[in-house]
Amino acid sequence: MEVEVTSRALSQMRAAAAAAHPREACGILLGEGSRITEARPAANVHPTPHTHFEIDPQALIDAHRAARAGGAAVLGYFHSHPAGPAAPSATDRACAAGDGRVWAILAGKDVTFWRDGEAGFTALSFRPGDG
Repeated sequence: MEVEVTSRALSQMRAAAAAAHPREACGILLGEGSRITEARPAANVHPTPHTHFEIDPQALIDAHRAARAGGAAVLGYFHSHPAGPAAPSATDRACAAGDGRVWAILAGKDVTFWRDGEAGFTALSFRPGDG
């Protein structure tokens, strides 16, 4: 499967990762269908943010409420790996919900996309989509 990602969403993820470094950045991917139009940064409320992430629950509640009111859908989540590759870590795999959401993982200049399915993570291809 392929996802379409706007340059704005990519820039938002990269800016959040740079601002949080050396801690993990995290946030919510918004859009419609398989098109990600926004990457909304959220506070990382995990007690050890240098090696783990937990999206602020209030940010998730707010995003879902906005979607129900006609806003962009919550398609998934993003986070950074300040000292690792742009691939799901053992911790990511252990904490994943298997709910079919898209995960974007940033490491340095690399950004990868994954589907969090019942059988684990599956790599997704992506293309820029500003049209």
